[in-house]
Amino acid sequence: MLIRSLIAIAAVFGAVMTGCGQKSPKAGAAADSDVQPIEQYIKGKGYEKYSTATFAGGCFWCIEASFERIRGVKDVISGYSGGDEKYPTYEQVGSSATGHAESVQIYFDPKEVSFDTLLAVFFVAHDPTQVNRQGPDVGPQYRSAIFYHDAAQKSKAEAFFKQQAGHFDRPIATQLAPYKEFWVAEGYHQDYYDHHPENPYIQRISKPKVAKVEKRFKAILKK
Repeated sequence: MLIRSLIAIAAVFGAVMTGCGQKSPKAGAAADSDVQPIEQYIKGKGYEKYSTATFAGGCFWCIEASFERIRGVKDVISGYSGGDEKYPTYEQVGSSATGHAESVQIYFDPKEVSFDTLLAVFFVAHDPTQVNRQGPDVGPQYRSAIFYHDAAQKSKAEAFFKQQAGHFDRPIATQLAPYKEFWVAEGYHQDYYDHHPENPYIQRISKPKVAKVEKRFKAILKK
């Protein structure tokens, strides 16, 4: 019994240690060098016809996968926002030295899904009451934040905060800040949830979050 308990503890500890805050064993020098401005990444893709939202809510593997499943969302890109460092790498962001948060940039068709609905998904996909952390991931790079792109998004977010305040036992800690820029994360982070379903972190931390979103928003999931 003691041996089984120790094995179980080691498995959980291993899942945390290989979590979103740890460097991927598949990442090398080439992967670390392909951080790029979002403008460069989407050039020629026709995304200018869509609306844009930028959220931070802990590990971007979890948040990206949650939004990818919502009808009307055309693309979700993992990256870094909210800091001042140019071309920040995963390791720099993970050290809390750049001021960035692991974030997602969402391109969506407002005729199919509203910004208000995205806010609702966001509050289900993560815990907006946790300060500078999400579960096992600790540090300001895992803070909850909405980087608004215009006055309308700011106003809608403020109204949503007031509406949701009574639904939680603790105060909402989500930062509301103007969008400045977004840096696309290294290539191995993109669609990580779907590419690495066997990863212990994905199994133990990400899947329950995505499943919660899928259950709550079943009516608007992509087919």
